Amino acid sequence: MIITQKERPASFWIFVLLCFTLGMIAEMIGVNTGYLFGNYTYGNVLGPKLYGVPWLIAVNWFIIIFCAGNIIYRLNEWLYKKLSAQMRPSFIVQVFSFVIDASLLATFFDWVLEPSAIRLGYWQWIPADEIPLFNFACWFIVSAILLTAFRLLKFNKDNQFAIHLFIIQVLFFLILQTFL
Repeated sequence: MIITQKERPASFWIFVLLCFTLGMIAEMIGVNTGYLFGNYTYGNVLGPKLYGVPWLIAVNWFIIIFCAGNIIYRLNEWLYKKLSAQMRPSFIVQVFSFVIDASLLATFFDWVLEPSAIRLGYWQWIPADEIPLFNFACWFIVSAILLTAFRLLKFNKDNQFAIHLFIIQVLFFLILQTFL
């Protein structure tokens, strides 16, 4: 996705770093305390770990947030072009709407991913692979923080590959759920 990003100003790299860092910290808190997401542990499938969290998970936070942000941003831009200037909501309403919609989309992705990830040994919920609703609430909150940064930072948010990657991943995990 970084290669397909048309422009990569400092604000884009700040966003990448923010996703990686906040995603990793949230997961470390989650794995080591259970305060975020619930009680879970990562298996060895995703590679090397730092404080119980695979580095790949931080990359995953960037991918999901960037993809969800691109999809909702593009949908909003399309919609706002269809509306007259008087009908467009204020900037604050636009940002709030974007953050809510994109956070719901990112959380939806986690919901689709969870069953297959458990079966593939990416992580394990304690007790007995019961995914707590708290997990999805925390996903929504962490996503909202990162998507606020996505929306407010000034960089090109028109990455067609991100949209296709999100669709491909959702379909991939839905297919896995069918056959696992």
